[in-house]
Amino acid sequence: MGLQFYNSLTNKLEDFKPLNGNKVKMYVCGPTVYNYIHIGNARPVVFYDMVKRYLEFRGYEVTYASNITDIDDKIINKAIAENKTEKEIASFYEAAYFEDCKRLGSKKPDIIPHATDYIGDMLGFIDELVEKGYAYNVNGNVYFKIDEIKDYGCLSNQSLEDLTEGARVDVDLQKKNPLDFTLWKDTNEGIKWDSKYGLGRPGWHTECVVMNHKIFGNAIDIHGGGMDLKFPHHENEIAQNEALYHNHLANYWLHVGRVDLKGVKMSKSLGNVIYVKDLKTLKECMVLRLLLLFAPYRSIINYSEDLQGQYEKIYDKWQRAYKQTKYFLEASDLKSDELDDKSIHQFIAYMDQDFNVQNVLMLVEEIVKEINQSYRNKDYQRLLVMVNTFEKIMDILGIDFMLLKMTPELKESYNLWLEARSNKDFESADKYRNLLIENGIL
Repeated sequence: MGLQFYNSLTNKLEDFKPLNGNKVKMYVCGPTVYNYIHIGNARPVVFYDMVKRYLEFRGYEVTYASNITDIDDKIINKAIAENKTEKEIASFYEAAYFEDCKRLGSKKPDIIPHATDYIGDMLGFIDELVEKGYAYNVNGNVYFKIDEIKDYGCLSNQSLEDLTEGARVDVDLQKKNPLDFTLWKDTNEGIKWDSKYGLGRPGWHTECVVMNHKIFGNAIDIHGGGMDLKFPHHENEIAQNEALYHNHLANYWLHVGRVDLKGVKMSKSLGNVIYVKDLKTLKECMVLRLLLLFAPYRSIINYSEDLQGQYEKIYDKWQRAYKQTKYFLEASDLKSDELDDKSIHQFIAYMDQDFNVQNVLMLVEEIVKEINQSYRNKDYQRLLVMVNTFEKIMDILGIDFMLLKMTPELKESYNLWLEARSNKDFESADKYRNLLIENGIL
């Protein structure tokens, strides 16, 4: 059937057909860099990294952009509180963010636009919206007129009446509609830029749509983010893009579910967060990656120590099988690029159905079982093929088992250990075994 995604815009499973052959443009909303990321923030980081890896495995050429929001009220407030500049705050937490991404096994996006580098473009975009009657200026604040967009609410799947009635918006008598959102904010606090509307700074919803347009043009293939961004952020991106470019910005909208802690949404404002930086080891980060990847991506994850523990057991089991057999194959000079076609085809079939990771988990369990079986049965050709297959799938998922490199000296010790065991020379076998344990090979 081919690759299918659940498109949040249409609320149905759709065949994936890029706009331009096998070239894929993918944009994912990145962090506002005013604090460290928690494990809920980590879910999009891990998921969309995996999406890119899988698309490339399937033969697509992917350009992945994810922005840095380096100007925002939260950054300004943090700068004032710490007596620093906004740039100092943003630069510090951006570096911390990418360090956390690295520990989680996620590669950097191909393009990382910063909002402050596009202020001129944003002002030009806002000017055009005003000129065409989609926005209006009231005392230096520029608002977008949502009434001008006929299908406003199409992403959140709500009518304009329902949104207006249920909206949690501050009463602002300047607005023509309570849901009209800010494109340019008049401000005297914090960093600001000059414009024909006066001193101010851009609105968040405008930042993303402008950066998207400048990088990719009028339309992209995939726009991603967390489920909490569907409304109002992504809805407002679509509205602005419809106004000027007459499309929904992206053909496919993907959203990942949130992470709860003890049944409550994880949130910095609530203080119920576990920061990625507080995970003590790279192994803990890889276990978290497993946990985040193997839950259905659109569902809520209710995080707990027990759940982390379950995935730690899975990680340990897979690592034991891989480590034991990988070093054996290296020491034995057994090499091949062959993969198990049946397992790879099954993996593709599962992943092509909207990333059916639960079935992938069961498939990997079967592969690990066969790895152990082949090793016990001394079917080393089969073992090599299954280890290669395991490695390929783990590489696509971004799971690192952190095996150390086997040096020529350790390779020799490994073979001497095997020989001593075979000859029942237990004293020598113990000596070599201890050496290999000390060096992390056993």
